Amino acid sequence: MSTKKLLIIAGTGWLFDAMDVGLLSFILAALKQDWGLSPEQLSLIGSVNSIGMAIGAFLFGIYADKKGRKSAFLFTLLMFSIASGLSAFAWGLASLLILRFFIGMGLGGELPVASTLVSESVEPEHRGRIVVLLESFWAVGWILAALIAYFLIPIPAIGWRGAMIICAIPAFYALYLRFNLPDSSAFNSLNANFKKDSVIKKINSLLTSEFRRSTIMLWIVWFCVVFSYYGMFLWLPSVMMIKGFSMIKSFQYILIMTFAQLPGYFSVAWLIERVGRKWVLIIYLLGTLISAYLFGEAESVNHLLVYGAFLSFFNLGAWGAMYAYTPEQYSTNIRATGSGIAASVGRIGGILGPLMVGFLMAKDIRLSMIFGIFSLSILVAIMAIVLLGKETKQTPLT
Repeated sequence: MSTKKLLIIAGTGWLFDAMDVGLLSFILAALKQDWGLSPEQLSLIGSVNSIGMAIGAFLFGIYADKKGRKSAFLFTLLMFSIASGLSAFAWGLASLLILRFFIGMGLGGELPVASTLVSESVEPEHRGRIVVLLESFWAVGWILAALIAYFLIPIPAIGWRGAMIICAIPAFYALYLRFNLPDSSAFNSLNANFKKDSVIKKINSLLTSEFRRSTIMLWIVWFCVVFSYYGMFLWLPSVMMIKGFSMIKSFQYILIMTFAQLPGYFSVAWLIERVGRKWVLIIYLLGTLISAYLFGEAESVNHLLVYGAFLSFFNLGAWGAMYAYTPEQYSTNIRATGSGIAASVGRIGGILGPLMVGFLMAKDIRLSMIFGIFSLSILVAIMAIVLLGKETKQTPLT
């Protein structure tokens, strides 16, 4: 299969995954009005989603190393699509939480498996750029989510329930496309004995002298980046409303900010084979740190839009570099396991981030202090990469 076709097929599912996560941030703002939910209840929805993602990333990463990348790919997208469609019919908080858990499992399992498959299917000199372009489909999904939220959610006949149905239906088309997707040649040629390794052996391999340094670095980086991302972006519409804007106006401003994600990805795709994974990731995380701090301090519309756009540009660009960097740390027999567990550790941060925001907002803690905490978490990630990270640019995968 050509690289272009692989990118489109894998990216289509990635796009609809992003639509769901993007819509969740807007749905939280809508649910606050429709169901009268408290900040703690809203944060619980985001955190349950992340719990599902943590479990999905862990389980399906291991599954992909035993049964194949394609099988894990199809199963996770099917789980995500069905649960996403059913969530439109949630009748209360409890039912929504259950469905968000299964959506999270599918989403969390798919993302590291997708990046692993694409990494193993592309030549070393193009691998980083192609994986970042795969991640750029996330920005397209977010933009579509923002458009749906701005134009459709405010319409009473559609609302957030209609938005969830719109999100689920195209995902089934992506599932159809993936039936034609071949498994990676690296996995197909892997010694059968490696595929039979126990789960414990695969996990222990991550902490051997060969991989320990990379594993610790990835766990720290994933935890800090996901903690800050979900803490900031799931609450972004609500934050804008707290700053005095109506729900519709808040959705409009976030739509503008969201468009900055695409140049963030494309700039990383251009830089990553020239500068290398390690330093591109450091530079974009540093940009995220500064933007998060300035956004937390901003009050005027212009400052919120500018710093919010920079936050989208740098943070999503960093995600692209992180997805390219992660699978390259491991050998084929544990690549999906290592990527999945790193993502799973990150999802723990995704659980704590929204919970922390809801707790601190309920205590009337200033937004500038909350965003300052996220800036500090990004600083920890940068230090981990500087001290423990190695450059993997154009290194053949074994």
